[in-house]
Amino acid sequence: MKQKITLKTIAKEFGVSTSTVSKALSDSHEISVETKERITAYAKFYNYKPNSLALQLRTQKTKVIGVIIPQIVHHFFSTVISGIEKVANERGYNVMICFSNNSYKREVENVELLASGSVDGLLVSISKETLENDKFSHFQGLIEDEIPLVMFDRVLDAVHCDKVVVDDQGAGYKATKYLLDSGCKNIALITTPDHVTVGTLRREGYERALKEQAIKVDKSLIAEVDEKEDLHSEISKVFGQRIDAVFAVNEIYAAIAIRIAKEKGLKIPEDISVIGFTDGLISEYSSPSITTIVQHGFTMGKQAAELLVDKIEDKSGGKGLQTKVISSNLKIRESSIG
Repeated sequence: MKQKITLKTIAKEFGVSTSTVSKALSDSHEISVETKERITAYAKFYNYKPNSLALQLRTQKTKVIGVIIPQIVHHFFSTVISGIEKVANERGYNVMICFSNNSYKREVENVELLASGSVDGLLVSISKETLENDKFSHFQGLIEDEIPLVMFDRVLDAVHCDKVVVDDQGAGYKATKYLLDSGCKNIALITTPDHVTVGTLRREGYERALKEQAIKVDKSLIAEVDEKEDLHSEISKVFGQRIDAVFAVNEIYAAIAIRIAKEKGLKIPEDISVIGFTDGLISEYSSPSITTIVQHGFTMGKQAAELLVDKIEDKSGGKGLQTKVISSNLKIRESSIG
């Protein structure tokens, strides 16, 4: 079977730009007859099939940017979308949003749909199943076809594109250190499986804070939640140990931890302190209200959209790939001793 080739492959073969290849394949008068014939013959031999979006990006714009997110139940993603829409609208773009529902298959379908000519570029937060499978050829295809791509929040280091992330390790450290400074010693961590990068980084911050105070990391105090199972049962595991605090990597886990603590007759924060992640309505209106790490999703959405639109309009000023890191802060509420 002949190798799959892209505009980049052809350009490299002939020592020309991808723009020249595109023009040659479009029979542009700007390209010499000899060059057009050579490039066309090579493309035909390797059965080159042009990506419709890649061609459209060189001719006309849709003025639409595509967004793929894992799910909308988290307050964080709704704030990210608000930030994206603000920048997109200010710069004359509309937004098309797709949900992967944390499914690899659905994410691939979304990428194929949007890359068929519907949008000028994509903003993506990767699904849990994609991270678990460690399959990302659908994103590599976008890079090869020179379709503008920016990843945010959940990203893949192996995919070379612009990224916007939260300082998750710093946030995990900040939350755990606050609990330690409040006098807590047996701090449980409710987190995601290791393949979910944001959870892994928050766990690293948690462990760093413990080690700084010469506290050994106790794996029995760490619950890696499998969301395919019952969340109440998954989170209850850490309550079989002697704990005086819980750090949860999202606000849903934190709210469930509070419910379990109440079922066990524990008072919050007198008997057990709880810190969550993402300052959404759940954190604000739970009883007690939940101390939380604020991620600044709106800012993340704005910065991701700015990077993408600059890429689409070739206004990146010759900069290489960029990774923007957004810091977080701790909002103290009733679920922890302040």
